[in-house]
Amino acid sequence: MGLHPLEFSECYLDSPAFREKIKAHEAELDKTGRFIKELYKDGKNLINATKQLSLAQKKFAQCLGEFKFEYIGDAKTDDEKCIDESLQEFSSFLRNLEDQRELMMRNITETLMKPLEQFRKEQLGSAKAERKRYEKETEKYYSSLEKLLNMSAKKKEPQLQEADMSVEAMRQHFQESSLEYVCKLQEIQERKKFECVEPMLAFFQTVFTFYHQGYELAKDFDHYKKALQINIQNTRSRFEGTRSEVYELLKRIKESPQEYRQTSPISSEGYLYVQEKRPPPFGSSWVKRYCTLVKEQKILHMKTFDQRSGGRLGETESVTIKSCVRKTTDTLDRRFCLDIEITDRPITVLTVQALSEDDHRFWMHAMGGKELMQYLNRTHSRERGIDAQLDDVGISFVKNSINAVETRGINDQGLYRVVGVSSKVQKLLSLMIDEKSCEIDLATSEDWDVKTITSALKLYLRSLPEPLMTYELYKEFIVPAKSATPESRVQAIHCLVHKLPERNRLVLSLVTKHLANVAANSKQNLMTVANLGVVFGPTLMRPQEETVAAIMDLKFQNIVVEILIEQHEKIFGDAPSSSPSLAATPLSAPTRQSKRLSRQNRPLAVYNPQVLDVQTVSPSSESPALVSDETSVSSNESVSSQSSNASGTPPEKSKNHHATISTSLPESTGICTATASWMNSASPASVTPVKPGSAGTEKNKPEESVTLMKAKAVYPCEAEHDSELSFQVGAIFHDVKLSREPGWLEGVLEGKRGLIPENYVEIL
Repeated sequence: MGLHPLEFSECYLDSPAFREKIKAHEAELDKTGRFIKELYKDGKNLINATKQLSLAQKKFAQCLGEFKFEYIGDAKTDDEKCIDESLQEFSSFLRNLEDQRELMMRNITETLMKPLEQFRKEQLGSAKAERKRYEKETEKYYSSLEKLLNMSAKKKEPQLQEADMSVEAMRQHFQESSLEYVCKLQEIQERKKFECVEPMLAFFQTVFTFYHQGYELAKDFDHYKKALQINIQNTRSRFEGTRSEVYELLKRIKESPQEYRQTSPISSEGYLYVQEKRPPPFGSSWVKRYCTLVKEQKILHMKTFDQRSGGRLGETESVTIKSCVRKTTDTLDRRFCLDIEITDRPITVLTVQALSEDDHRFWMHAMGGKELMQYLNRTHSRERGIDAQLDDVGISFVKNSINAVETRGINDQGLYRVVGVSSKVQKLLSLMIDEKSCEIDLATSEDWDVKTITSALKLYLRSLPEPLMTYELYKEFIVPAKSATPESRVQAIHCLVHKLPERNRLVLSLVTKHLANVAANSKQNLMTVANLGVVFGPTLMRPQEETVAAIMDLKFQNIVVEILIEQHEKIFGDAPSSSPSLAATPLSAPTRQSKRLSRQNRPLAVYNPQVLDVQTVSPSSESPALVSDETSVSSNESVSSQSSNASGTPPEKSKNHHATISTSLPESTGICTATASWMNSASPASVTPVKPGSAGTEKNKPEESVTLMKAKAVYPCEAEHDSELSFQVGAIFHDVKLSREPGWLEGVLEGKRGLIPENYVEIL
């Protein structure tokens, strides 16, 4: 229940209950006062923060306006000129937006801050004044009443009458004050409902006005945006052509760097470290020099230069070369060295060091040097690593190690994560994979601690010529970890495990069963299934090629190993009854490459320069309304192919389920053809492409409407962006229509509208 009403009649009784009601009203007004003060303070902070934001935006706009693109060559194309001027346009747009923000801040001060402060001071302040007056009258009345009641009855009658009259006057003042105070309390309680909320309504109206003005600015900016989009598209198309040539040249240089290093038949250039000898006891030092050899005169110019010193140039020396010979490591403990015999210095031999063996050969050839016979006959030996094999000895070591760990250290904290000393680990592994010394029982031996045994087991598994889960099946193991549902992941991995060679499957079963036992004791050893997945993911499976993409798949390797540990009994207990069905395990689901490309680097609900505007063209226009994919591409080859690559080409669709709607503008506009896929169940006349930024809005014009359909999911999908929908097989989508994204639809699922990969659904 809310506050009790204060009856005027209760002012005469002044009962304890009445006083409690007054206290409740006073507490509510105090709370309101604190709220308004806090709101006023936060409002001031908001205004100050917005002012700081505005200053930062203006500084950003100033920075944009002052920057100029430098270009390669002696002229710019028209497109490049427009792109160069675009920063000034962006700067102007931001400045206009900030002008509107300043106006909003001034309005907020007038419509919110001042009225709230005025209400607090005038209304709540007057209530406080009435309260003080009421408390003062209360004190005076009850003090005089007590004094009157304590008077002796023996006093003279005139004195008693005078006292009675005085107390009666005070009682009247007290009751009047009580009536006025009660009236004031209830008046303010009612007044605050509109005098507090009305300024807030004005505040939000001001904010909405600002956003609407921003929308109007964006509409004014739209024409320029479209023109700039064409400039960017044209520039990108040219860039792609130039880049392909550059990369071809780069590829040839990488394949034969020495062929491209010699850029001049007259001279050879590069860095050499020159030995500068000093008098004892200082020895010698090596100084980095940029050397230029003039071949015909055999003059070597040496310039001191070190990038780490900020690229500071030093002095230049020149010497004349007589001969050159390789310097062996027997006389100098440095590789890639040459002894150069010179004719114009007191020191007749100059020792220099090349940067590599190839660099060494380059300088030897340039200087006409000779190789020493002992170097030419020299052979290299490669350090031999651990020869781990998946044979009987190796399997015996795995069983021995597992038995030792489960016997001696199953509860050790950080089991398998804490590593042993490298030298001890290698020594133990070398002993255990040697047939002559592999009979050691690690469970009873005190020579080897548990962390050394666990590290040796991991090293053995990593040192195998091929990981247990084989290079051949690596990608197949990764696929369900990326795209399948939890249930179908288990089923898919179950099938894949039984494709492994028998020995691999046996050892994998031993290891994962052991890891399940380790995880069962995670309260003691702190090694959960997830922790073990991190440790053994790259140990049990890895790709054949070490690339950045492979490293990014590491988290999926961990998922596979976690499944093997958690579902060990099911996976290794029996062979799978059948291959996973398409509905259960979408291993063959259509590629989502279009999803990754079309959404890449694209912020939500922001202008996307990768997607060109799609204009409606009447059937009577010069360009046909309906063309095939091949016609669309061929007629716009120079630009359309680049647009498709930039925005993400959807996977190939079945021809009996899809048609292609293509519209094209006159060549003078420079806008490339845009294509959009749609189902043939909707007639071409009823389908009009939706302009970028207008999908899903209520303000679409009638002529921009599309036929709404229903669709059913045939593959599960996990959203990778807030604007996408997650769904399982069989999900029904309502209000399905064409999206501005190539290869995508828009639809409603469980009350939420979002994007749907077109090749994951079928139209009902």
